[in-house]
Amino acid sequence: MKTTLSLNVILLCLMLPSSAADKGLPNILTNAEKDTGWRLLWDGKTSDCWRSPKSDSFPSKGWEIKDGVLTVQPSGGGESGGGGDIISKERFSNFELQADFKITKGANSGIKYFVQPDLKPIDKVTGKPAKTGSAIGLEFQILDDANHPDAKLGRNGDRTIGSLYDLMPAAGTKKVNPIGEWNTARILVAGKHVEHWLNGEKVLEYERGSEGYRNDVAKSKFKSIPEFGEWTDGHILLQDHGNQVSYRNIKIRVPAKP
Repeated sequence: MKTTLSLNVILLCLMLPSSAADKGLPNILTNAEKDTGWRLLWDGKTSDCWRSPKSDSFPSKGWEIKDGVLTVQPSGGGESGGGGDIISKERFSNFELQADFKITKGANSGIKYFVQPDLKPIDKVTGKPAKTGSAIGLEFQILDDANHPDAKLGRNGDRTIGSLYDLMPAAGTKKVNPIGEWNTARILVAGKHVEHWLNGEKVLEYERGSEGYRNDVAKSKFKSIPEFGEWTDGHILLQDHGNQVSYRNIKIRVPAKP
């Protein structure tokens, strides 16, 4: 009798539906993530937490939300040539951000942080103010290193995937999944300390405002922007660089205030 009861309990447990998060479905937090302070920055369905850097509304074109994936549409490969960048409605200072991304052949995009939408875009060659272009901020570069020419520009590979764009290259040992497969970016900011992670491995770290950081800025196309990247807070940005790139599982946690 006891054996039969135990077997029935086991069978009942096996039949109970598991949560969507436990199944690894995108854009859903596990209970463990919720308990440790994570929250979705994109809900997988709407544009509620995002807007254009140029207005309070989400772009009317150039971005697609479908089947739990947020995709910037191709528009010729230029900066903000389609719908333009999108930024979080909130500003952040200390945070841990994580997002899955998937590139197409020859694609270019980026995840920016400490974004200042009130600053004018700059020309990608001269660094001078421009009428159009991507909003200003620090950037986790997303790139098809093998097929996009930007990988060979800049200094020492500082425009390759995972790099702090135009400032600091990602580690040469980084592991990148093939085109068409999902990769995971993680950006950790704790005061002045910043880390870039790619697919579970740290690929660079730096201190904002340090002598080494300021030397890198002085050699970059951002050299004419006062105190570049040393702002107290800023928006999170997904870049429209005219190539098809998809995002999902965009989540963030902010440490509790003491």
